[in-house]
Amino acid sequence: MTTSLPGTTASEETVSAPCRRTVMATIGAAGIAAALTACGSSDDKSSSEPAGAQEPEGGEDGGAGGAVLAKTSDIPVGGGKIFKDEQIVVTQPTKGEFKAFSNRCTHKQCPVTSVEGGTVNCPCHGSKFDIADGSVRGGPAPKPLPAAEITVAGGSIRLV
Repeated sequence: MTTSLPGTTASEETVSAPCRRTVMATIGAAGIAAALTACGSSDDKSSSEPAGAQEPEGGEDGGAGGAVLAKTSDIPVGGGKIFKDEQIVVTQPTKGEFKAFSNRCTHKQCPVTSVEGGTVNCPCHGSKFDIADGSVRGGPAPKPLPAAEITVAGGSIRLV
């Protein structure tokens, strides 16, 4: 025996409401889409450049390399600074001389975490690298830190 709702015929199909699982899956998918949209790229350079960094006249690279990493005054003489996002270390072994190296230790590829006492230091197994040439000064690292290319112009250090 077939029963119909009032005002319908037996040949009309009944539409049911979505089940709880379908509703939750739809809400979850919408949340993921919103999160991915928020994480998308933008033209806002404020998060990738140091405070106070400005582009020189003549375009983004100004003919002097890539994005500005730092001002020369941000790198201490006899020390350096680690740029995690760019995966490099910039050092100033002597006044006005700037060097750049990979921030990955050549032993087990751990990221280095400090520049002190004339060395770039890896916390994983104690390797130390010279700030002037990246050579191994101690620890199990088998090779020097690979050099990275930078340009220094107008008080700005840029990654090439």
